[in-house]
Amino acid sequence: MSKRSKHSTKDRFHTEPQSVYPKFNESGQTVYIAIGSNQGDSTAHLMQARSFLQKISTSPIHASRVYQTEPIGLSETDFLNAVICIHWKGNPEALLDRLKEQEGIQGRPSRYPKWTSRTLDLDIIDFGGLILKYDYLQLPHPGTAERLFVLLPLNDLAPEWSDPVTKKNISELINEAPKMRIELGAWQWE
Repeated sequence: MSKRSKHSTKDRFHTEPQSVYPKFNESGQTVYIAIGSNQGDSTAHLMQARSFLQKISTSPIHASRVYQTEPIGLSETDFLNAVICIHWKGNPEALLDRLKEQEGIQGRPSRYPKWTSRTLDLDIIDFGGLILKYDYLQLPHPGTAERLFVLLPLNDLAPEWSDPVTKKNISELINEAPKMRIELGAWQWE
């Protein structure tokens, strides 16, 4: 089935055979989404993002603890990071569209320099073990193995998780990830 995505360039199409997607259970596909903020009221941004993710999930969500992490790149303000597990019945492209829309609603511009401050960052880390590689969406998220601010909260939710590409388990990935300053945040979900 040929499908045109709004992420595709004008002349590019991609093919998505139905068999590529994992089988859905009744409540949808298990998806892990990393959330982060270091601009404005980060606590409020995370709470609003969590509320949004609950609304689009087909079953109750599960949230990791919140971590405070040093910024990478040009930003000078620490980030608050977490991972939330949702269930989603649509395809990953539709979910990506919803996440980007929510980032915009919460004040993030559609174009921004990499590694800068942001009101909200929502990244699909894993979509039921699916492996995809498009220019606008890669699954699992290609930066996961280098990001303790994703791996530690993901470990809170899914200590049995392993990377679908490398087959490394999360403990191995945590041990191999570049070190950074990361600690449990002073603020946690209620």
